[in-house]
Amino acid sequence: MDQKKEKEHRIVLTGTPVSPGAVVARVCIQDNPGLQWQEPDQVRFDPGREGEMRDAFYRAVFQAREELACLSGGAGSGCEVQGEIFAAQGEILEDEELLSRIGQAILEERLEPESAIRRVFAAYEALFCGMTDPLIAARVADLQDVKRRLLRICQGGEGQHILSLKEEVILVARDLLPSDMASLDRAHIKGIITEMGGTNSHTAILARSLQIPAISGIQGATLRIPQGILAALDAMSGEVILEPDEVQQARYRKMQEQFLARRREEARYLSRPGSTRDGKVMGMGINIGSGEVSVPGEQYDFVGLLRTEFLYMEHMAPPTEEEQYEVYRKVLRQAKGKTVTLRTLDIGGDKALPCLALPREENSFLGSRGLRLCLARPDIFQTQLRAALRASALGDLELLFPMVGSLEEIFQARACVRKAMEGLAAEGFSYNPHIRMGIMIEVPSIALVADLAAEEVDFASIGTNDLAQYVSAADRMNPGMGPYYQGYSPAMLRLLERIFSAFAARHKPVCVCGEMAGDPQGAVLLAGLGARKLSMDPASLAGVKAALARVSLEEAKNLAGRCLRLRIQEEILGELVGHESF
Repeated sequence: MDQKKEKEHRIVLTGTPVSPGAVVARVCIQDNPGLQWQEPDQVRFDPGREGEMRDAFYRAVFQAREELACLSGGAGSGCEVQGEIFAAQGEILEDEELLSRIGQAILEERLEPESAIRRVFAAYEALFCGMTDPLIAARVADLQDVKRRLLRICQGGEGQHILSLKEEVILVARDLLPSDMASLDRAHIKGIITEMGGTNSHTAILARSLQIPAISGIQGATLRIPQGILAALDAMSGEVILEPDEVQQARYRKMQEQFLARRREEARYLSRPGSTRDGKVMGMGINIGSGEVSVPGEQYDFVGLLRTEFLYMEHMAPPTEEEQYEVYRKVLRQAKGKTVTLRTLDIGGDKALPCLALPREENSFLGSRGLRLCLARPDIFQTQLRAALRASALGDLELLFPMVGSLEEIFQARACVRKAMEGLAAEGFSYNPHIRMGIMIEVPSIALVADLAAEEVDFASIGTNDLAQYVSAADRMNPGMGPYYQGYSPAMLRLLERIFSAFAARHKPVCVCGEMAGDPQGAVLLAGLGARKLSMDPASLAGVKAALARVSLEEAKNLAGRCLRLRIQEEILGELVGHESF
């Protein structure tokens, strides 16, 4: 998604907006030598030094753990997400198999610690290469960051210093790892441009958490953008104007002021309950992708989506029942009595993982994914169900099955839960025998029989990203399919209304946890279509709460009614943009 064109006689570069905002400032090019280190030949040491070298490696591991623990516990500045990321990196250094492989290379092959670290980490990283799933891509960034930290310690280097700046700048880099983000001079860095990364990369997540406007995907940005040049960054449209004239500068600065004013106004709603202007309550949930709940309790009502895939990325072998139980127990404790919706393992096809040997499929999006994979691998599914059921005795936990396509799959999933319950009961474990079970509605076949599905489950969650992908028959990860992937098409709106109506008629709750729920305009539209529960990235809570508070439920319904009568997505988006509340 990168193009170069002339706009108002100025060079414009276009990328993917990943953190909203606007800024005008000079460019600072960040050289990332840590990301481009040359891999030297394998270096070996003389016989007799095996114990010395192994001990040196483990001292480096200990120091790296200490550094990550400090970064995790002291992120501060409102960046709880940063602490969560560094905590996940710390878990990499607890992987016994990874440490054992490095130690074995040192002892048996007499590889110097740096060479052993490079080799083993490279093997781990290679397993993730080419995978499009954003969670897996983030794991590659974590591996690179941990490797760089270990190598720096082995070389006797000091911790990363904060780049000292004297003026406000737009930082341009090939990519930024979490450690790079932690070392930013936040007082002076007002915008970020990267060549790599996407909306769910660590750079994007941290930029949103820090409220720094950011654009990714501008290929060759570090070479094409001159050091020190004045630039205007629009992280709503994804455009960067080089050497803007005075009129453009004034326009972008006004845009920046308006955006910041809106952010300040939205922040007033962050700790308030979600509701429309006329007091109709909207449940506000958060989506989390690790075993940490880092959001203050007054900001959210429930954990609408606990993605459990991260557990399977931590090690080269599937997590044990005990390992999973400890993580689920921890999340429930942090949620402090709030409902936690645990989505069972959602991988397969494009989300293959190193710890699971899965066959390659020609059409991965239509293959063995989500619940289908779990039903095909009862050993994995039973381990997760047992861990989740045991945790359910400690808090309000509910189960959510992903990628459900038929009623038959619902029946099979419930049978698997019963089997897990019977096994736990026989072994004397406690669990909630009345645990609620729900389905992700992402496949059109189950959406079209939502009335029948509502009779068989306790609740549903709508994954608007995948649902739009399957309704549109367009791969949302394929840039060439952008015009065809339509999240606000008339077909999507009618299908969503059908789902809300079917579950409401049976007094069963429906939560929307896809990207549409975290978009202020999308949230108002969803409320008008019938949604009463939304779950999103924590960074979206303030904007969504503020948008809902500006409209009455009747106004939202009228807006939805007008959109349902429109014929193409462009008209629907125009109706949303033109609404007075936005």
